[in-house]
Amino acid sequence: MNVVRVSREEVSKLSFFTSWVAAGFPSPADDYAERSLSIDELLIKHPSATYLVRAHGDSMIRSGIFDQDILVVDRSLEARDGDIVIAACNGELTCKYLDLAARCLVAANPKFPSIPICDEQDLLIEGVVTSSIRLHRACMR
Repeated sequence: MNVVRVSREEVSKLSFFTSWVAAGFPSPADDYAERSLSIDELLIKHPSATYLVRAHGDSMIRSGIFDQDILVVDRSLEARDGDIVIAACNGELTCKYLDLAARCLVAANPKFPSIPICDEQDLLIEGVVTSSIRLHRACMR
């Protein structure tokens, strides 16, 4: 996984239409933006503790995370049961659900086994995945 630290050197605000779009274009009546929205402010609550990482593989597809998606990860959040986390497991980064009751990391694809959390295992939660970004046009891949 390639990790990129987030910084807020320059914040861009984009037009945000509050009307719903039914898989098409906005209504001609919506020729103006009702307000502006900063993608940074929407996705990043704690900039100094947030990083981006690109997902690799299909172990989380049933959670909506696909190969090559960009994950927004917040290190300042305490991981809770059911959170999607980035964990360093025996030196390798992985993205899985945290299941505290069963003491394991769980994939969102039945093809992948759960990873037990054992006391002797070297496991470190590197952050909580707060959102994912999917590029529909492959201009940055």
